[in-house]
Amino acid sequence: MSADIGILILRIVVGLLIIGHGTQKLFGWFGGYGLAKTAGAFGSMGMRPAGLWALMAGLSEAGGGLLLALGLLNPLGSLGVAAAMLVAITTVHWGRLWANENGMELPLMYLTPAIAVAIAGPGFYSLDAALRIQLPMPLSFIGGMVLVLIGVATVLGTTQKPVAAVAPATEVERTSRAA
Repeated sequence: MSADIGILILRIVVGLLIIGHGTQKLFGWFGGYGLAKTAGAFGSMGMRPAGLWALMAGLSEAGGGLLLALGLLNPLGSLGVAAAMLVAITTVHWGRLWANENGMELPLMYLTPAIAVAIAGPGFYSLDAALRIQLPMPLSFIGGMVLVLIGVATVLGTTQKPVAAVAPATEVERTSRAA
C-alpha cells in the first residue's frame, strides 16, 4: 500500500509540472511563450517545420503529463513525457548537466520518474486500476519506446543547425597571417 501511495504522489507531482510545461508552450500560461513564440524559438534552433514540433512538444508534455497524473493508459503518458524530454535533452541541453548551465538536469529529472512509472505501473490509486485498464506490457512499453526513439531521430534528422556567423578578420589578424 505504501508503494502505491508513493507512486501516486510521484505521478501527481511530476504529471502536474509537466502539464504546466506543455501549457506554457501551447497557451503561454505560467509565464510561457505560447505556440507562436515557441515555434519561433524552435525555428531558431533549426527545427523544421518549427510550428509542428512546437505543437508536438506542447501536446506531448500537456497530454503525457495529464495521463501520467491520472494514471490512465499507462505507459502512454510516460512515453509522451519521455519523448518530449529526450528531444529537449538531445537538441538543447546535451553536453551539460546542471540546470544553471542550461544542462539536462531538469529534463532528466522528469524523464526518470516517467520511465519508472511506465515500468512499475501506475499503482493501485490510478484510473487504470479503477477502470481495470491494462495495456499489454512489455509490448506497449517496448513498442512505445521504439516509437519515441524514432520520433527523436526524426526531430534530430530534420533539425538544421544554424550556421554561425563568421566575423570578418580584423586588420591585425590579416597582417599577422600574412607575416
